[in-house]
Amino acid sequence: MPSASGGPGRAPDFAGHAGAESGDRGPGPDSAEAAGATADEGAPAGDGIPAEASADGSARAAADAGPSERTAGEGPAGGRRRAADGESGRPRRRPPAGSRPFFGRERELKALHGDIERAGLNTLSGRKEPRARVLLIAGRPGSGRTALADELAARLAPAYPDGVVRARLTEAGGEAVPTERTAREILTFFALPTPPGAGEDELCERVRAALSARRVLLLLDDAGDAGQVDPLVPDNPDCLVVAVATGPLTGIPDVRPCTIGGMDTKAAIALLERFAGEVRITVDPQAAESLAEECAGQPAALVLAGGWLAARPTTSVADAAKRLRAQPQSRESPVGDRPLARAFRLVYESLPSSSARFLRLLVLAPAGRVDAHTASALAGCSVSDATVLLKDLAALGLLRASGDRAAAHHGAHDDQYLVPGALVPPLRALLEEKDRPAEVQLARARMLERTVRLLQSCRSVTEPEGSPARAKLATLPRTLRFPHAAAAEAWLGAHLPALLASARLAVADGELDTLARRLIAALVRALTAHHGAEAAAPELYGLHRLVLDIAERRELHRERAAALLNLGDLDARTGRTRDALARYRAALDAGRAANDLYATGRAMESVGGAHQDLQDWQRAADWYGRALSQRLSRGERADAARLYGRLGTVHTYAGRYGEALRDWRAATAEYRRIHDLPGQARALSEVARVQEYAGRPHESLRTCEEAIGWARQAGDDRLQAALRLRAADTLDRLGDSTAARLHRSAAERLLEGATAESGTRRT
Repeated sequence: MPSASGGPGRAPDFAGHAGAESGDRGPGPDSAEAAGATADEGAPAGDGIPAEASADGSARAAADAGPSERTAGEGPAGGRRRAADGESGRPRRRPPAGSRPFFGRERELKALHGDIERAGLNTLSGRKEPRARVLLIAGRPGSGRTALADELAARLAPAYPDGVVRARLTEAGGEAVPTERTAREILTFFALPTPPGAGEDELCERVRAALSARRVLLLLDDAGDAGQVDPLVPDNPDCLVVAVATGPLTGIPDVRPCTIGGMDTKAAIALLERFAGEVRITVDPQAAESLAEECAGQPAALVLAGGWLAARPTTSVADAAKRLRAQPQSRESPVGDRPLARAFRLVYESLPSSSARFLRLLVLAPAGRVDAHTASALAGCSVSDATVLLKDLAALGLLRASGDRAAAHHGAHDDQYLVPGALVPPLRALLEEKDRPAEVQLARARMLERTVRLLQSCRSVTEPEGSPARAKLATLPRTLRFPHAAAAEAWLGAHLPALLASARLAVADGELDTLARRLIAALVRALTAHHGAEAAAPELYGLHRLVLDIAERRELHRERAAALLNLGDLDARTGRTRDALARYRAALDAGRAANDLYATGRAMESVGGAHQDLQDWQRAADWYGRALSQRLSRGERADAARLYGRLGTVHTYAGRYGEALRDWRAATAEYRRIHDLPGQARALSEVARVQEYAGRPHESLRTCEEAIGWARQAGDDRLQAALRLRAADTLDRLGDSTAARLHRSAAERLLEGATAESGTRRT
């Protein structure tokens, strides 16, 4: 059977793959990792390619972010989870230099080391360096710039004990990553708080403050311009920033550039030998040199040519060079881009049509990351077929393993691959040329629907056994089910960057808004179920903003009101009260437009709460009163009791004790009507508090005794203990210390009993 490359090996068609052993493909690499070490290029970096020999003698280039390094922001909150697990939250470090083979680039590495040691402009003028030094590795995509930075960081890691922090500044599709998001990822890496909704300036300031007390190497990959890098440069000369970009970063003072081109011939041939095997290179070294020249020493082009050779163990290196030379050259593209374009065309045109279509659709994967589930949904094939095709394409250098493996759930299907950034533009062009827009949109819809079902399964596994959610979960196909909550949480953490990117892309598309809303709702529920609303607040804030974008575009007033209320709550929780007030007012308008009484009532109460936080007691009382009138008109007595209490609190703060007593007594009456004994006891205790503030301690004591009686009837020992302690304080002020001691002793017994009962229940 033909493989995805057209040579011997696995069948590319979606119907029935007869899997062959890796030996059937000859001496070449058998995984995506052989495609190179550069995250954005799918090629080895520069002259250097980190690689390790596999069991069958093939070479596996190490993934760009190796197993001992975490990329900033990878996982929902890498640092947050480590802290929760009782670990230090210190970022994991890279392995020491030399633990992975690396080809060439010694001249560039020596120059970069020299730039670190060379005195800066401030030092030469007798001033202390105010900021971290910035090294720039500049090169076109496919030149191996990222892996060169990766190797430099690996060699320098021992000098930076607080870790190597890595962040990518460009999306897989070429869009710049907002600096706000990058700063949030770096803070998460160190398990530091990231206030939801905080702006770029605040977050960047937090990053600089965090790095000011640490010795860190900050690797900023694929920077588009200086504006993405400069705000993140630490005000600490003990740190080092290594930036990777296509061109210069004008505007950053004293930046040290290192521009890279192709690999030297020796290193290029060594790379080809990893794919084609030693025999073919030794037999015809001149042909190997010719092939390296045709690839212009570009690692990405060499990887593709090597992958093509690896899939054809009987093809000579000379034949490969001849075929590559015969590929037409585009006169419109820059000269430096032509070798990679020809190598890509050589490999792509050797694919069967089904495999070529499969590859084209992979550029739709969010964040450039694809696993078997995503690929099968995009292509409309089974998960097992997608797994085989991904491995075949990776062996050709068209994909590479991301280096991350989601823990526990899907077995082999958990392997994640990256679409090399250097191949994204030609693949997008082919997608537009060969696939109808309706087919592309259908593929996107299938991918989103699959993601929604996985997220629903991820949340449902947290529900109790026997619940309706668990019953529904049992009806799903096995590949969509998680065995337990820990496996689901691990999957959610490993895929969170791609899930968030999927939500952003779905909203930006504008034509799949219903699916986008379902995806966001499922992601919100999964995050809340596994991480809790507080820990997931930064991600939830961004998701609520996406819902708001859809609601405003589609004029969905009810959804707009809900999103604004959620955003307002998060703003209020982080101290941005005026921002929250503006959102609550907008939510009130949206609720009225939708004729949604719940939303309007909730918005009016929230507006009152914002005014209360701002200590504007009059306006707070006014808005609470409006919300109360609506609740009373609808017979919602529990909500009315709560609002009477909020009014009583505001009047107490304002010193209007008469109105406060009236409102708390009204709250007591409402709780009595709905037979809420604990609520009635708490409301009476607030009446007692106000009476004491008003200078009526005897009345306060009688009211407190009454509240204790209701708490006793409710069986709430903790509430009864709190009320007895309040009564004891009042008795002390009245001079009856004996009665006060009795109440305190009774409170201690009640608390001991409640604690013992709680421990028994847990046991």
